[in-house]
Amino acid sequence: MLNVDLDKFWEDDELSHQANCFSEKAPQVALGISMSDECVFAELGVEGDPWGTTSREQRIRLNKRYNDKAEKVVGKRLLKEDFPTDDEIFPYVKRIGEVFEGTYTLNNKTGEWLKGKAKTPQDLEGLLDRVDKLNLREFILSSNWEKEKKRILDRYGRKSDLNRWIRGPVTLGMSIYGEDNLMYLYYDEPELYERFSKTIARVIIEMGIIMDVEAGYEEGKAPKGFGFADDNCALLSPEMYEVFGYPVLKQVFDYYSPKEEDNRFQHSDSSMAHLLPILGRLNLTGCNFGPTVLVDEIRKHMPKTRIDGCIAPYTFMNNNIEGLIVEAKRDCEMIKETGTKGLNLSTAGSINNGSSLESMRTIMQVIQTYGRY
Repeated sequence: MLNVDLDKFWEDDELSHQANCFSEKAPQVALGISMSDECVFAELGVEGDPWGTTSREQRIRLNKRYNDKAEKVVGKRLLKEDFPTDDEIFPYVKRIGEVFEGTYTLNNKTGEWLKGKAKTPQDLEGLLDRVDKLNLREFILSSNWEKEKKRILDRYGRKSDLNRWIRGPVTLGMSIYGEDNLMYLYYDEPELYERFSKTIARVIIEMGIIMDVEAGYEEGKAPKGFGFADDNCALLSPEMYEVFGYPVLKQVFDYYSPKEEDNRFQHSDSSMAHLLPILGRLNLTGCNFGPTVLVDEIRKHMPKTRIDGCIAPYTFMNNNIEGLIVEAKRDCEMIKETGTKGLNLSTAGSINNGSSLESMRTIMQVIQTYGRY
C-alpha cells in the first residue's frame, strides 16, 4: 500500500478547502474526489447495476461495507449510510426535459438519456408555443403533492428539495431538438434559435421559484447558488454559444447568484476550451471541464474560479496507477506555476464503477508529494 500520512493528509485537506480552496493557509492542493455509490460493486466484488435500482436496505449494507474498507485504505468514510424510507420520499417532480416534451430513459451502460420529439423548425415553434402556455406548477407537481408535502413535513420535519442543478441549455436544446438541428437553426432560423434559448432560461428560473415556494421560502428569499451540467456545449462555436448558451447562464446566475460569493458552477466534461473566454465573463466560482481542458488554460480565463479537475475519468476507472500519477502531478505542478491556488483535484467528469480506493489513495500520495504549496 502506498505511503500516505493519512491523519496529516486529512488535517491539511480541511484547511485546503477553506475560502473555496483559495485560502492563504492552504498547505496543499485540495482533494475533490469523494467517490460515488456506483463504486461499491467493483470495490466489493458484488453483483449489481450501478445505474439501476438498488433497494434501500442493500444500499445501506453495501455503503457501510465500502466505508469500512475506505477507512482502512484512505482514512475516511466516504459514502452516505443514511437514506430516507419510501414513506419519507416526496412525489415525483417532473423535470425540465419533460416540460419540453422529452422522455428520459436509462441505459445501464451509459446512464440517463433525454430524447425529444421536435424534428423541424415548425415542430420546435409549436413546442415553444405549448411551453409558453403551460401552467408550470400544475405540470411539474403531482395531484397529491400538497397532501404529501404536508404529511412529510408534519411526520418527519422534511421539506422538499430546491432546484439548483440542471441540465445545461445546449445539452437540453440538443436533447430536445437534435445536435445537428440546433446548429443548423442558428443559420436557418436565427429568431427561433434565440427564442428557444430565452424560453429555456425562463423555464429554469420559474421551475426554481416554484420549488423555492414549495420548500417554504418567499420568492427571492431562498438560498442562492446554481449549477449546470452542459457537456454538449462543446459542439457550438463561440458565436453560436454567445447567442444560445451564455444568455441562459447569465440570466439564471443574475437571479440565483447575484453576489460574488454565491455559487456559480459549470460542468462540461468535453473539449470546450474554445468557450473559455465567454464562460470567463460569468465569474464562475467553480468549474469541472473535460480532461483536455487543463488547469493552466482555465486559469488564464478564470483567475478566481475553483478548478475541479482535471484527471481523466477513464484513467481513474481503469485504475491506471502510472497514468494517475502523471495526470495528478501535472495538475499540481500547473496550479503552482500559475502562482495561484484554487485547485480541487478531481476527475474531469463522473466517478464510475471500477474506480478503486487504491487509485484514490494514489492521488492523495501525489498531492502530499507534489501538491504542497
